[in-house]
Amino acid sequence: MKTFEITTRSAEETIALGEKLGKLLTGGVVLTLFGDLAAGKTTFTRGLAAGLGITDGISSPTFTLIHEHEGRLRLCHADLYRLGCPEEIDTIGLEEYINDDCVTVTEWSERFEDELPENRIDIEITRTGENERKFVFRSEVFGNVVEELENAACP
Repeated sequence: MKTFEITTRSAEETIALGEKLGKLLTGGVVLTLFGDLAAGKTTFTRGLAAGLGITDGISSPTFTLIHEHEGRLRLCHADLYRLGCPEEIDTIGLEEYINDDCVTVTEWSERFEDELPENRIDIEITRTGENERKFVFRSEVFGNVVEELENAACP
């Protein structure tokens, strides 16, 4: 398993980190975001979207559950917070978005970690200060992407 850890010190740095990852991604990648309320999941996703060439606004899909955005690749941005049980993942059609022309991001992944695909990049976000966030990226399948991100983020 490839692991990379980095700390951002502002929302702008968090967005820049997400943008660097977005530029590296190909379709079919699932990113599972883990973190408490206000950890920076949506802020990171804004940067990711920019790296995918998406210009429309990114907001948390808390009430709609899934937002789709068009860019170099489609972005499927899902929020699992309001789901009550694992079976509801099937009812929102999340699996339909996991394909070669889409990058899928799930917020609140810790709620249903065992139901999410194994072929993914886990991103744990911890708030360590007012504006400071610690990111830990882990993946067995996409270790090369994690390594490329490490090289891009730490020249």
